[in-house]
Amino acid sequence: MAKTRQPQKRVLESFTIKGPDGVIKPGDTVLMMAPDSSKKPYVARVEEIEATGPQASQVKFKSADTIEGKCYVHTFRDYTKLRSVSAEDFFCRFEYKSATGSFVPDRIAVFCKCEMPYNPDNLMIQCEDCSDWFHPSCVEITIKEAKKLEHFYCKSCIAENGKDLQKSNGATAQSEEKVQSKRRRR
Repeated sequence: MAKTRQPQKRVLESFTIKGPDGVIKPGDTVLMMAPDSSKKPYVARVEEIEATGPQASQVKFKSADTIEGKCYVHTFRDYTKLRSVSAEDFFCRFEYKSATGSFVPDRIAVFCKCEMPYNPDNLMIQCEDCSDWFHPSCVEITIKEAKKLEHFYCKSCIAENGKDLQKSNGATAQSEEKVQSKRRRR
């Protein structure tokens, strides 16, 4: 009885894909097509690039055809320091420690009344009285209105301090600096 021949596994140092950053190497991060075409692509790290025969028996990989392009995953701190962010830039807030099964950091601060962590890609406005941060949509104003505000006071501060503060929530075109994204405000 003849033995079936196992395909030779060749480990490649790099692979060329379509797009401007066409060469990927182990350790690079890439955007992968989602299995469902209605969903957004996801980020994956290239562990190893293998060239195998067409009859590989175990599949622990995705085809190179599912790679949409290269992307860059920054630490949260480095991402907030970027001068300009492109569509290929992403951030990772946590680091997973596989030896302990834990995440670092194990907790993060939340903002706004929706209690979400800070996202440098979303505009937030700061109450001038209590210094809390809010998403415009969570305080029922549009981003356009938020950018025009000269002063912003949250509902809690207005209720606590009376109607004097409510008059100060009027919009003027003078001060966009107060409501710019926290990222740009450093």
